[in-house]
Amino acid sequence: MRELRPFELEVFFSKWEFTARHHLCASDMQSMTLSELLAFADDEDRTAWDSLYLGYTETWGGAGLREAIASTYQCVESAEILTFVGAQEGIFASMHALLCPEDHAIVVIPNYQSVESVPVSICDTTGVALDAARGWELDLGRVRDAIRPNTRVISFNFPHNPTGKVISRATLDALVAMARERGIYLFSDEVYRGVERRPEMLLPQVADLYERGISLGVMSKSYGLPGIRVGWVACRDRDALGRMERMKHYTSICGAAPSELLAQIGLKARERLLARSRALIAKNLPMLEAFFAEYRDLFEWYLPDGGCIGYPRYIGRDGVEKFARRLVEESGVLLLPASVYRSELGETPTDRFRIGYGRNNMEAGLAALRGHLQKVAA
Repeated sequence: MRELRPFELEVFFSKWEFTARHHLCASDMQSMTLSELLAFADDEDRTAWDSLYLGYTETWGGAGLREAIASTYQCVESAEILTFVGAQEGIFASMHALLCPEDHAIVVIPNYQSVESVPVSICDTTGVALDAARGWELDLGRVRDAIRPNTRVISFNFPHNPTGKVISRATLDALVAMARERGIYLFSDEVYRGVERRPEMLLPQVADLYERGISLGVMSKSYGLPGIRVGWVACRDRDALGRMERMKHYTSICGAAPSELLAQIGLKARERLLARSRALIAKNLPMLEAFFAEYRDLFEWYLPDGGCIGYPRYIGRDGVEKFARRLVEESGVLLLPASVYRSELGETPTDRFRIGYGRNNMEAGLAALRGHLQKVAA
């Protein structure tokens, strides 16, 4: 097994995330206070919160939490849910449970690095790049060509990090058919599901569509509750799910009791939380579009289909890496340059940056960004 390479995004964030004055590349929705979330609790959960016993929890996750998660699926039962401490642990446990050194995996690039780095550390892995020239479309032919006799997992993420791309239902159905024909697991990172730009873009969850589909969810992104650190995997293949649970014995073992109950409260109020997120996106996205229209000489903007992040192109002569570094050092505005999304498995754009529009700091952040550009141009 190969050593995991440094996690570029977290290395970058460890330096800047909590020191920059304007965090304009956040990947999560605006969060809330504990009292605001507890206001959504029904009488039963509020009583449970007030009398919560701070002992260990079940490795699989509490029964109430798993029932709340299962209620968000069409064909998944609570016994087919395994909770994790965030989505990151779910990625790690799933790949280690599904893959062996003699296997082969396919991952879509660019991506959230662990989706690539974990399988690369275990077995041969092939990257299939989204096509920037075609609106970040996924080429099914390239996926098909990448499949080998020993391909065990195909991994993808829609709405996509960092581009915001959502594939069509026909493309998703074709992926399922391709995988079912060969018995390949489909690992679908669905952490941005529920905040698509238009309702018709909402895709079914892979665990509902396919008996070997694995859906990754988390409270951090669309729900705006990153601080409670609750994620999960839904999978109707209970043997595979059991192997993931045994992997969890070597990581967190179990979640935190307060976090699990807070996640349960949030999921019961999920329609209100998602409506809150969609309203904030609807407010912020026009500001972002107006900004990029104002600076067409410096940026090429692609309107994301879903999620709360985009991946514009920077066309300034200094290049995106220098631009992003000067921006945070001189003006305190944080953007994620393309180097953070570098892939070992194929070429990815080097002139892009991630920008987030899911928080309530958009107006101030864009004003600071505009001020920086005006200062540099003077």
